[in-house]
Amino acid sequence: MLDAYLARIGLDQRPDPTPAGLQILQRAHRLAIGFENFDVMLGRPIPLGLPAVWAKLGGRRGGYCFEHNALFGAILDELGLPNRPLLARVWLGLQRPAEPAIIPPLTHTLRLVTIGAETWLADAGFGGSYVPPLPLVDGSTAETPDGAVHRLMRCGEATQAHGAWLLERLGPASATDGRATAIGVWAPQYSFNLSEVAPVDLELSNWWTSTRPGTRFTSGCLASAVLPDGFAALSGCELSLHTGGAASKRHLATAGEWREALGDIFAIDLKLDEIARLGLF
Repeated sequence: MLDAYLARIGLDQRPDPTPAGLQILQRAHRLAIGFENFDVMLGRPIPLGLPAVWAKLGGRRGGYCFEHNALFGAILDELGLPNRPLLARVWLGLQRPAEPAIIPPLTHTLRLVTIGAETWLADAGFGGSYVPPLPLVDGSTAETPDGAVHRLMRCGEATQAHGAWLLERLGPASATDGRATAIGVWAPQYSFNLSEVAPVDLELSNWWTSTRPGTRFTSGCLASAVLPDGFAALSGCELSLHTGGAASKRHLATAGEWREALGDIFAIDLKLDEIARLGLF
């Protein structure tokens, strides 16, 4: 599957099993495969087995974090990079976790990767913004082409409910999925600890995320995509773009216009009967 995957994300050779190779691989994945929840809105289950995930993401479809990072973890295995899943609480658009009024559930997954003697975080499936690979070191930072800086901070003990580590972002709010509003401040993205995550833990979080009424993923159609110099987000019929340092918004008024934007910007292909079933028009 590795060669087919590399062709899917536009790489003509295997990246080296190094931090630079990890950066190349994850960046190419995010540029090629969109983030979306359309199967959730169509009432379909979200299987996490590798054959099902590849059948979907290997074509002109995207998925959300449980699908993206299941595939990404399998590819890292093939490249000889030991990795395992982590679960995280998403704080994007909420208050800082130092003073939590409500602790969000564990609805995000990412990968903990071993490269030589170093430990890295890799995340090919965060739909809120582009999160680059980061070394698991307190205070480590990384810049992204959309003009943002990400920072990893040790924020507590592993036993604390909100987690021991916090990923923060400082950058334009328009280069997110719309939940970030603060300008010029470090905004929390998600928190996590390093506890072992069993397959059943992923199944449980995936099931909750994709079926619980009233959640972000069961309440409306969402898509996002990393662009070469920015970010694109779709919420219902509202399209937001951040490219070249400038932000723009557009309302997609017809099913044809919506489908065209979906294909051109997010590299996602939905049939017209599927779009009709989404109830957007």
